[in-house]
Amino acid sequence: MRLKYTILYVENVTQSIEFYEQVFGLQRKMLHESGDYGELDTGETTLSFSSRSLMSELGKSPGSPDPASPVFEIAFETQHVAAVLEKARSAGATVVQEVREEAWGQTTAYVTDNSGYLVEICSPVNGAS
Repeated sequence: MRLKYTILYVENVTQSIEFYEQVFGLQRKMLHESGDYGELDTGETTLSFSSRSLMSELGKSPGSPDPASPVFEIAFETQHVAAVLEKARSAGATVVQEVREEAWGQTTAYVTDNSGYLVEICSPVNGAS
């Protein structure tokens, strides 16, 4: 078994995809003509977006992320944490944590994306393979 995709429920799928393309350089796999579903290529696992309205039509009751009390995060690994943080800030992300060197040998920063989801921008952990 493998993790196939993660789906974030958002108000505007196109805007969310464009944010991740602009900030993190991800490539669009697809955007349904309805605009209610789209996917980004992240390697093995797809980062997907579904509109809250579509999920409501399907009988779900999607909530909204609460940046003050997140229940999960998405993490992107890079050697250039500070540069990616600035791209995110320029694209309208809210900075939650500026660049910081962690005791375990990793550089981290946190933002919320344009829908309020918590995103970690991090370096590889020193010494990890």
